[in-house]
Amino acid sequence: MDRRVKYTKKIIKESFIELLQERDIDKITVSELCDKSDINRATFYRYYIDIYDLLEKIELEFALELKNKLTDYNKSSFKDIVIEYLRYLKENKDFVKIIFSNSKNLYFLYDFFEYFFENFKNKWFINVNNLDEENKKILFIYMFNGSLGVIKYWIQNDFYDDIDSLSKTIVDTCHYGLEAYRGNNYERDNKIND
Repeated sequence: MDRRVKYTKKIIKESFIELLQERDIDKITVSELCDKSDINRATFYRYYIDIYDLLEKIELEFALELKNKLTDYNKSSFKDIVIEYLRYLKENKDFVKIIFSNSKNLYFLYDFFEYFFENFKNKWFINVNNLDEENKKILFIYMFNGSLGVIKYWIQNDFYDDIDSLSKTIVDTCHYGLEAYRGNNYERDNKIND
């Protein structure tokens, strides 16, 4: 990518994030963003369809960054990966708060989810022998979305808990959620509610 294009997109993104800190996305106009970025409307429309397209591109860029970080942690334990991601989110908290509060859903993390599952399922499902691939994926979806919900809550509440405590909560919950499938002593037919 041309250096000028990269610089222009960076300025647009930074200006947009500043505006999002002040007001909701539906109150931001392209004209206002262009004034703040010191660009003309034609330049904006060269790269983006509208404000929502800009947000979507920022979300996808964020997800790609998370995915790229995962390759750095490939040899790490699950707990270490969770700690590193929480640290990364907290270090970029202003940006992360905006992304999580302006996204109607977190669909943009789907590609990251798929990559995470494919690269870590063997590590995650160690000693889990009685689940086929489809059920492993279903269980992973459950744990991933539960963890994501906890992280979203943490972000929305201004990163209230320290990283070590939160990572322990996430890791323990994911780990013990698998205990039902690890040993032979668990009776699946026992019902909590009758």
